[in-house]
Amino acid sequence: MSIKSKIALPFAKIVCKQVYKWANKPVETQEEVFQYLIKTAKNTAFGKDHNFESINTYEDFKKQVPVNDYEGIRSYVDRMVAGESDVLWTGRPLYYAKTSGTTSGAKYIPITKESMPTHIASARNALLFYIAETGDASFVDGKMIFLQGSPILKDLKGVQLGRLSGIVAHYVPKYLQKNRLPSWETNCIEDWETKVDAIVEETVNEDMSVISGIPSWVQMYFERLHEKTGKTVAELFPKFNFFIYGGVNFEPYKNKFESLIGKEINYVELYPASEGFIAYQDSQTEKGMLLQLNSGIFYEFIPADQFFDENPPRLSIGEVKLGVNYAIILNTSAGLWGYNIGDTIEFTSVSPYRIKVTGRIKHFISAFGEHVIGKEVQKALNDAVAGTDVAVSEFTVAPQVAPEKGLPYHEWFIEFENEPKDLEAFTQKMDQSMQEQNIYYFDLIKGSVLRPLVVTKVQKGGFHEYMKSIGKFGGQNKIPQLSDNRKIADVLTNFKIN
Repeated sequence: MSIKSKIALPFAKIVCKQVYKWANKPVETQEEVFQYLIKTAKNTAFGKDHNFESINTYEDFKKQVPVNDYEGIRSYVDRMVAGESDVLWTGRPLYYAKTSGTTSGAKYIPITKESMPTHIASARNALLFYIAETGDASFVDGKMIFLQGSPILKDLKGVQLGRLSGIVAHYVPKYLQKNRLPSWETNCIEDWETKVDAIVEETVNEDMSVISGIPSWVQMYFERLHEKTGKTVAELFPKFNFFIYGGVNFEPYKNKFESLIGKEINYVELYPASEGFIAYQDSQTEKGMLLQLNSGIFYEFIPADQFFDENPPRLSIGEVKLGVNYAIILNTSAGLWGYNIGDTIEFTSVSPYRIKVTGRIKHFISAFGEHVIGKEVQKALNDAVAGTDVAVSEFTVAPQVAPEKGLPYHEWFIEFENEPKDLEAFTQKMDQSMQEQNIYYFDLIKGSVLRPLVVTKVQKGGFHEYMKSIGKFGGQNKIPQLSDNRKIADVLTNFKIN
């Protein structure tokens, strides 16, 4: 055991104790963050335009600051990109995290000297909570791999521009640098398939202890390892005991992952976004991720079923309830105000506050008034997979409004790794779960407005081909798990199994 691993456990316990101090006084913690944000930003352009000088309470704030998306603050961001200071936050940003939007094209999300440390501390603390709970710090001596975007940054009028994962790559602590793979050169490869092959070559003879990334892309890495060696991940990497992931619901991938790995492992879920590091899993036994109430983010929550109302309620942390689907709104030390990141969450605990991501506020199906959301399709698939050896590589759902014959239906495009022995029974189980979860869907089925869902099998690699076709193959890119139109579905029909 090295000095690093000996020190890690007592240090982890100290940090966990500090975190639970603020987690156990959530309302007071968020009030402190709120006052800090308003006071700091009152002399910025946004602060002056929205009269921050007169804001003393959250009620004052709601009257002055509307809920925004990127288009709502774009004029301010454009001024920052042009070189202006003190626009959304004091001074100029350290970085712009470049993301792609469905309506805004490229988006430039500011990261400041105040917000950047919160990204790093949250990622570190997720590992420390794992150490504190399990007592296992041995992985700090092993090799670690983080599948991420290129760390090459561009200069934009004195501010560095890149993908969030590439920016974070510059902050790996020195004590982990020797353990970290892939090499800098490999990490800089832009083409994803070339990059994965290079990572396989660099890691195949190493005993990896920690692997991190978006499940669909890590799965591709595991598959390439197996193709090269014929071995499971556990056979190649005996020390590999836990996987760090974020960005998607992991359950549909779990069976496939465990078959590729060859043994049961632990998982640590993160909720990082370019706009802020929102939550991380603090326990292997409790559901959900610990909401980061002390990380320079003041949160607001809008009930998802009221989000598109003219004046939806905006709630602070002390007003939320368990089991309600909320759109999450951020106000941050990077200068985002009333900012809708597009995600929906649900609280799994209020002592402390833990959340799970349930979907996207714009990703739903309501072609017939059913308003099916991400959480529901995820649960339906999980219910059908549970207790079977079925493994799903990827899936998405879309409405079929005008079929060639018969009633309309929801079409599920699924790429199976291991197919159900009885696809009809599998499909019926999913549809039954949908009916139990969503009363509107139930009424539409019983009223013969819709017929039960239809599964369309997608060829292996079909989803990857789709992502290539839209220029979003690899990295942090994810496929929406449902949509209210057939934009994705119509392309995927080219890859269906007849």
